[in-house]
Amino acid sequence: MENKSIRYSEAFKRQVVEEIERGKHTSIGHARRVYGIRGAMTVLGWVRKYGRNDMLPKRIRIETLKEHDELKAARKRIRELEAAVADAHIDHCLEKAYLHVACDRMGVDPDDFKKKNAMTLSELRKGSRKEQR
Repeated sequence: MENKSIRYSEAFKRQVVEEIERGKHTSIGHARRVYGIRGAMTVLGWVRKYGRNDMLPKRIRIETLKEHDELKAARKRIRELEAAVADAHIDHCLEKAYLHVACDRMGVDPDDFKKKNAMTLSELRKGSRKEQR
């Protein structure tokens, strides 16, 4: 399969942009189809380079104050959760390092120590329920 690159002249690029600006083409996509330009972003790049900024597609978001406040609160919550995850990761790394140091001092392999002293989550829950009674 051969990958051929098509090059367009500056005059052609400017002509396509000018036709879009004059309204000959209803959209950038229409101009692409008329001239058989395959790249989805090709003509858009030409409009950015040679055309007017008001011809570029725009995205406008309209939201209520409540939605704005919810979005702001959600972003704040995401930052807090990311910080909490980072803290938990640091704690986990420190605990793992502490386990290795302690096992080295006791002369025990950390994996063997974990196997001998492993408790499942359900065993921990049972133990905490007994203590509460």
